[in-house]
Amino acid sequence: MTPQNAAPDTPDSAALHARIRDSFDRSGLMRQLGARLGDVAPGRVHVHLPYGPDLTQHLGYFHAGATAAIADAAGGFAAMTRAPLGHTVLSVEFKINLLAPAQGESLEAVGRVVRAGRTLTIAQIDVYALSAGEKTPVALMQQTLINLPEPA
Repeated sequence: MTPQNAAPDTPDSAALHARIRDSFDRSGLMRQLGARLGDVAPGRVHVHLPYGPDLTQHLGYFHAGATAAIADAAGGFAAMTRAPLGHTVLSVEFKINLLAPAQGESLEAVGRVVRAGRTLTIAQIDVYALSAGEKTPVALMQQTLINLPEPA
């Protein structure tokens, strides 16, 4: 039985998580930032970023570049969960709205596929600041990605 949100040839949950984990682990920027992969499900991926002084701008908030980077990753990996086997994705375009200063213990980007097409996929990403158990929305991104054959 295929999950409702999954493409017909999407692997089972463990294989899907392994596929996304492998790709995430190869992302030099995510490693450099200290981001970590969270929940993975067909059409949905979470990326977490713990606070660190190297990730801030001049007022001490998370830098917008760090916020945008984890949002881009969460949307991209969410899109990859819906890409056909043997394919990957690449961002074509995104627009981010910064809703509030990003401050707290960590950020969580939640990428969700809005529409997975044969060539293009549209994702929406919500970014939250987490502090003392509270989640505050700090950014909203819309992203377009293209499906590409995996490089050999």
